[in-house]
Amino acid sequence: MYPEEIVTPMKDQLTSRGFEDLTTKEMVDEAMKRKGTTLVMVNSVCGCAAGAARPGVVLSLDGNKKPDHLVTVFAGYDYDSTERMREYMLPFPPSSPSVALFKDGELVHMLERYHIEGHRAEAIAENLRQAYEEYV
Repeated sequence: MYPEEIVTPMKDQLTSRGFEDLTTKEMVDEAMKRKGTTLVMVNSVCGCAAGAARPGVVLSLDGNKKPDHLVTVFAGYDYDSTERMREYMLPFPPSSPSVALFKDGELVHMLERYHIEGHRAEAIAENLRQAYEEYV
């Protein structure tokens, strides 16, 4: 498990922009019952989360369309909630970081680590904005 002092600022990058930090299985289950669109970020300490995923996700929210709900779990720290969220993301294998868009609880768009690693934040944001145009 990562130390709290390392994880907290990484969580804050998302929670300060309106993301709900899901730390238990029950919180995940409740979040996934919500109607409308839900953007999920599986956060992590890796460089591609810091350099592309978190900034790209935040940047994606500056457009005209936005998901109704924003939630996050933290891989390698909040084990139970991350494990439960990954069940909702099946058939995709565990990936951190990753970003998923759900509509009425159904997975409609997924960015796995390989879609993030080596890409710029702007490219992540544009990918997500296109998904918002289609599903939000």
